[in-house]
Amino acid sequence: MGQHIVILGSGTAGTLAANRLRRAHDERACRITVVDQDDDHVYQPGLLFVPFGLTQPHHLVRSRPRQLHSGIDYRRARIERVDLDARTVRLDGGIRLSYDVLVVATGARLLPEETEGLTGPGWGAKVFTFYDLPGAVGLHHTLEHFEGGRVVIDVADLPVKCPVAPLEFAFLADWYLQRCGIRDKVRLTYATPLDAAFTKPVAAEALGGLLEEKGIELVTEFTLGEVDGAAGRLVSYDERELSFDLAVVVPLHGGAEYVGRSDGLGDELDFVPVDPHTLQHPDRPEVFAIGDAAGLPASKAGSVAHFEGEVLVRNVGRFLAGQPLDASFDGHTNCFVETGFHKALLIDFNYDTQPLPGHFPGPLGLPLLKESHANHLGKLAFEWLYWHSLLPGHELPGIGSVMPEHGKTHATA
Repeated sequence: MGQHIVILGSGTAGTLAANRLRRAHDERACRITVVDQDDDHVYQPGLLFVPFGLTQPHHLVRSRPRQLHSGIDYRRARIERVDLDARTVRLDGGIRLSYDVLVVATGARLLPEETEGLTGPGWGAKVFTFYDLPGAVGLHHTLEHFEGGRVVIDVADLPVKCPVAPLEFAFLADWYLQRCGIRDKVRLTYATPLDAAFTKPVAAEALGGLLEEKGIELVTEFTLGEVDGAAGRLVSYDERELSFDLAVVVPLHGGAEYVGRSDGLGDELDFVPVDPHTLQHPDRPEVFAIGDAAGLPASKAGSVAHFEGEVLVRNVGRFLAGQPLDASFDGHTNCFVETGFHKALLIDFNYDTQPLPGHFPGPLGLPLLKESHANHLGKLAFEWLYWHSLLPGHELPGIGSVMPEHGKTHATA
């Protein structure tokens, strides 16, 4: 029957990995099985637009198995645990899958219940998250009838999926409220556990400048400890308080539950530790992780999964052939940051190089760290590329896994 690759998760990372692996390995030599607990593949970058009525929820959801190439076995099942010593995955119903290579791609899950009071009084009424589809839809209905007051956008703690999305929400809220004619009746506040608007200094300065320009208050080093929905208060661990009329909270994130039930697989947050350059588990060479499930010092963003895919497929092939692995993944991350008024900003960075000004992917490309309509069009075009190029596992022309240096301006000391 040949060697068996089992991929847990069929979100962005699992789907593109499965499709790339299927193209790279003959069906007779290698079986590929993908497991997920439901059939709904959600285009997560689109969740940002739902609260503002810029996209319809049903446009964001497609069938998971239909995104997979033929010759890939899809199993819909809940994962109980992974037995690393036996090299088996236990599914509900007593089913066991043995593997020669395991790829963990079950992403990150939201843990709102881990923050005291977050899912208590006010949840779904004046306390929301837009990080899942029901929350984004509920927030849309609330914003449609919002008449004024204080709106606080809060990142509970890190890591989170798509670290720029909460900032994008703040920028789009400014635009949306102006369009509704009530911006002067709203105090917009952005609260973050970071000591600046973003992690990387050059980008933090640019994004912090945009917040200031748009009249959005920035509250730093605010790590959410408690939500008092009834009284409209967010309370940090150092006991600072932010009052609100509407709170948009990005809750704590963790890895998939089964990771915690699988001895030796994950870390304390249930993410899977892997070598930052090869994506291989440090103790189990037959185990790899990709996308948000991987415990890496890289952003949890779809672009990262795309760039990881190239290296992962190469390394799975090398592992199966008994060859040394390719340690070339550099943490490459690329994010469009929607800033409202039909403009967006683009950032491109990796483990060692912070976002720099210039152009991407080369001197004649899109402007970096600068608002432009072209970047906004790039953000909108990404949805088509996602379904038709990224998920099927195709290369994007001129955009490889290694971060391009050409076209960037390095600051002189």
